[in-house]
Amino acid sequence: MVFIITLSILFLDQSTKLIALNKLSLHQSVPLIEGALHLTLVHNRGAAFGIFKNQLPLFIFVSASAVIMAILTLRSHSRKLGVYTVSLSLILAGAAGNLIDRLRLGYVVDFLDLRVWPVFNVADSAITVGAVLLGWKILFADKSGSPR
Repeated sequence: MVFIITLSILFLDQSTKLIALNKLSLHQSVPLIEGALHLTLVHNRGAAFGIFKNQLPLFIFVSASAVIMAILTLRSHSRKLGVYTVSLSLILAGAAGNLIDRLRLGYVVDFLDLRVWPVFNVADSAITVGAVLLGWKILFADKSGSPR
């Protein structure tokens, strides 16, 4: 199941980025819901919110490390599907999706524009949801691993 979650999110991420690259010009913005949801193509050469621009070797190292750590952790926990494994699967898929962009293009393709938040992509969403789920699991689990 972990494999299916990870590959599904990775496929969705890479296919939507490919569509954005093929259908939008750089910085072109197409409203889907005027003022609330636009498709805006951005080449993000930094980290979250575009900080630390042009640090490609650092981002590749950090992303690759996150992917390796997630894989190793999932290998030891993949027998039980729970919040922990789902959250790590989402983080793995997101980190891998953005790592693929950095290795292939030298930047991350962002295109989802809520107008009140920096432009992001499916991989960013997977990482965020995975991190929130992981935080929830860590904060609200008792010592036996069951939610309180």
